[in-house]
Amino acid sequence: MDYDIKKGWFKNIEGDNLAHMMEEVFGNVKVEGDTMVSSYGVLDRIEVKILAKDKLDITTVNGKGTFTDDEILASKRKLNEFAEKATGFDAKARMKRAQKKAKEGTL
Repeated sequence: MDYDIKKGWFKNIEGDNLAHMMEEVFGNVKVEGDTMVSSYGVLDRIEVKILAKDKLDITTVNGKGTFTDDEILASKRKLNEFAEKATGFDAKARMKRAQKKAKEGTL
């Protein structure tokens, strides 16, 4: 899913900064071309790609199997923590922006 990056926030993730941020939050990261890949908890694969100075793509692949509610919540919290650090917007602001784009038909 595409996420907007806060105006002026790109300097925090350019170069190797985004990869370091992923390693800090998820504990691991590897670079595959222009995509950074990580995993955490129930998320087997977390792919992050900078699309533009104002847009970031975060794609996740859930693991197979049965997971507890706590494992699912912990993984979702980590993903939200990373998205906030990477975009400069908290979950509430990201949701509002997505709702606005959906209303406008640009999502």
